[in-house]
Amino acid sequence: MEKQQYLSCLPDYDNCLVNLANSILKEFGAKTSAKTLPMADQYLKKDYQNVVVLLLDAMGISILEKHLKEDGFFRSHLAGAYDSVYPPTTVAATTSILSGLYPNEHGWLGWDIYYPQLDKNVTVFTNQEQLSEKEGAVPTEKYPDGRPKWAEDSLAETKPAADFNAGFTFTPYQNIVDKINAAGGQAYAAMPFLPPFPQTLEEILERTLTLCREPGKKFIYAYWNEPDSTMHRTGTVSDKTHKMVTGLEKIVEECASKLENTLLLVTADHSHIDCDNVCILDYPEILDCLERMPSFEPRTLNLFVKKEKREEFPAIMKKYFGDDVLLLTREEVLENKVFGTGKNREGLEAMLGDFVALCVSAKTILNTHVEVQEMPGGHAGLSKEEIRIPLIVIEK
Repeated sequence: MEKQQYLSCLPDYDNCLVNLANSILKEFGAKTSAKTLPMADQYLKKDYQNVVVLLLDAMGISILEKHLKEDGFFRSHLAGAYDSVYPPTTVAATTSILSGLYPNEHGWLGWDIYYPQLDKNVTVFTNQEQLSEKEGAVPTEKYPDGRPKWAEDSLAETKPAADFNAGFTFTPYQNIVDKINAAGGQAYAAMPFLPPFPQTLEEILERTLTLCREPGKKFIYAYWNEPDSTMHRTGTVSDKTHKMVTGLEKIVEECASKLENTLLLVTADHSHIDCDNVCILDYPEILDCLERMPSFEPRTLNLFVKKEKREEFPAIMKKYFGDDVLLLTREEVLENKVFGTGKNREGLEAMLGDFVALCVSAKTILNTHVEVQEMPGGHAGLSKEEIRIPLIVIEK
């Protein structure tokens, strides 16, 4: 495929999570920054007392189709498909729906982000330095078939990236709940890492039900980290994934039966694929070109290349990864609006690297051998399968 054919797989940035967030903002009288999502607007105009967005991590269109019956609760209430953002991954996508901004505006571009102010790759959700492998680490065991088995002690000890929160210091944003409340509306969140810290989907939905019974028009954003967590560990078609996906559907259906005067929108941040994993440490010729380890995501890597290696670097990547990877220069990333169509955040260019590698096949390039063997499922690459997500609409 030609470069432009690959780029045609990028999200439709007028029909994505950012537009859903702006539909919510508009409905509750808060300032918008992008177009709204017509598919959602037709339901929001009915003026329900409660509007709930429940985001199930990685519950993409392909996952619904692999595991759930057409006449089941989720698929029978499917209003349509729309897009995540790029990269289709939790950090970038949930920040987009929480802010109403494109990734190029909010700057939360992946699980690990290079912050020039620290000269470090930072795992933004945990505020830790990026996971890495100990220098000289080797596998100490073997699988029954003879393959090397890497142990957790091959990983270097993680350290705090700073004595402050790097993400919210260098890439701050105002979330949708605060925006609505500041505009005079009522908005709440129900997720494991915000008070009162519900730790199961049942607890999240119970909080949602409690809030819905309170008087006044309100918005509630609810988030749960499944089936993403299970699929990372077991793949998209495992028995565990099937049990998880069907279980989630049952729990949400039971909750929905208790709602009144409520518009419940169930969606996802991205979908998931089964990956062909490799470790970048096994490619010394590539490592020799790099100033630091890649960040963002294993399926979208930013690459800071030594000045004297930049001319030959594309050929070296092609040598090892062929057509599995679309390699773009920083300039091409910005020109093609890979990370969104909003105004680029100040300092974005310095975070991107000299090149960005977008995985267009199942090939996935991780930084440690432990991750290679323990994460058969993944996302954040340039395929429609990873990008297409559902809008499931339940009107009560």
